[in-house]
Amino acid sequence: MTENSPVLYIVIPCYNEEAVLPVTAPLFLEKLSALVNKGEISKESRVLFVDDGSSDGTWEIIKKLSEENSAFCGVSQSRNRGHQNALIAGLGEAAGRCDITITIDCDGQDDINAMDDMIAAYKDGCDVVYGVRKERKTDTFFKRWSAETFYKLINSLGGEVVFNHSDYRLMSSRAVEGLLSFKEVNLFLRGMVPLVGFKSTSVFYDRQERMAGKSHYPLAKMAAFALDGITSLSTKPIRFITILGALVSIISIIAIIWVFVIHSIGDTVWGWSSMVCAIFFMGGVQLFSIGVIGEYVGKIYLETKQRPRVILKDKTGFPEEND
Repeated sequence: MTENSPVLYIVIPCYNEEAVLPVTAPLFLEKLSALVNKGEISKESRVLFVDDGSSDGTWEIIKKLSEENSAFCGVSQSRNRGHQNALIAGLGEAAGRCDITITIDCDGQDDINAMDDMIAAYKDGCDVVYGVRKERKTDTFFKRWSAETFYKLINSLGGEVVFNHSDYRLMSSRAVEGLLSFKEVNLFLRGMVPLVGFKSTSVFYDRQERMAGKSHYPLAKMAAFALDGITSLSTKPIRFITILGALVSIISIIAIIWVFVIHSIGDTVWGWSSMVCAIFFMGGVQLFSIGVIGEYVGKIYLETKQRPRVILKDKTGFPEEND
C-alpha cells in the first residue's frame, strides 16, 4: 500500500432495505477490501450506511454488520427525511474522517466496479467524479423518455445537471465541505454538486436490475422529485409566467380592438361560447400561474424556518465508539 492512499467512505442511504442489504453489503465489503489490497485506498476506509428512518429491520441489520466487521459503520436518522437528506447526513458524518467519499444506492443497480475508475480520476486531480449511465436499456420506454426529458428540461431552464447521472459520485473532502456549506432545506444534490465547482469528470457504466426488494420511487414520487429539482435550481418558470402574462395581455388588447372594429361596421353577432372560452382560458392561465408561484413561496416558507436537515438518533461501528 502506498503512503498516499486516501481514506474512502462509501456512503449508502437505506430506507426499508432489509431484503437487499444482506445481498449487497458483502459486495460493498468485497470491493472495499479489493481496493485496500491493491493499495488504492487506506485500510482505514469504511462502508457507511445511513438508515433513513426505516420501519423494517434495516437498522438492526446495519448494527449487526458493524459488530461483525469493523469496515462497516452506520448512522440512523430519527425519522424518514428523504433520500437527499440521508445523503447529506452520511456526507456530514464522513466529513473530517476521510479524504474521499463515494455515494451509491444500496440496491446493487449501480456498477461498483466503476469505483476503480473514479478513484483513478481523483488521483489524476479531479475533486468530483460523476457516475453516468451509458444507456437505459433496463428502463421501460416511459421511464426512459421521462428521465431524459427531465434532464434536458432542467438544463434548458438553467440548472447544471449531468445527463443520466443520479447520485453515484465521488467527492473529495474539500468538495464535500463545499457542498455542506450550502444551507438550503430543499435539497437537489444532482444540481447542487456542480455548483460547488472544482475539477470534475464522468465515469460511464451499465446499470443493472435491482438485486432484491422493490423500488421506493413510484411515478408520483419521481414527479415530485423532478418538480423539486426544477424549482430548487431555476427561477425561469416564474419568468415564463411573466412572458406568458405579457403575451396574453397583448392578445387581449388585439381582441378588444377587433371587437370595436366589428362593432363599428355593424357586424355584432355575438355568441356565448366565445365568452365562455375566454373566461376558461384566462382562469386556467391564472390558476396555473398562481400554482407555480406558490411552489416558490412554499420553498421560501420552508427555508425561513431553518429546520435541521439531519437529526440522528443512533450510530454504530465508528472507530471512536470501539475505543
